[in-house]
Amino acid sequence: MTKRLQVLFEDDELAEIQALAKRRRQSTAAFVRDALRAARQASDYPTVESKLRALREAVSHAYPTADIDQMNEEIERGYLGGVPAPNE
Repeated sequence: MTKRLQVLFEDDELAEIQALAKRRRQSTAAFVRDALRAARQASDYPTVESKLRALREAVSHAYPTADIDQMNEEIERGYLGGVPAPNE
């Protein structure tokens, strides 16, 4: 079953689309359908499966970590050129 889709364009934009369709010897509707099909095929959104695979791989590693206050302190020391913390 086919469905109708209404898309609103400014006059100048529609004129450009119509001119492109005419150059291809297509109706405006056929040109727009082809453009939308091409856009769908070109979309490279990751699938849910690939996202989950990436998460599983990431959590399988043992990354170094610490308490957030300790990490922030170490970062701040790095900004200050390695000056030791006051309690060291």
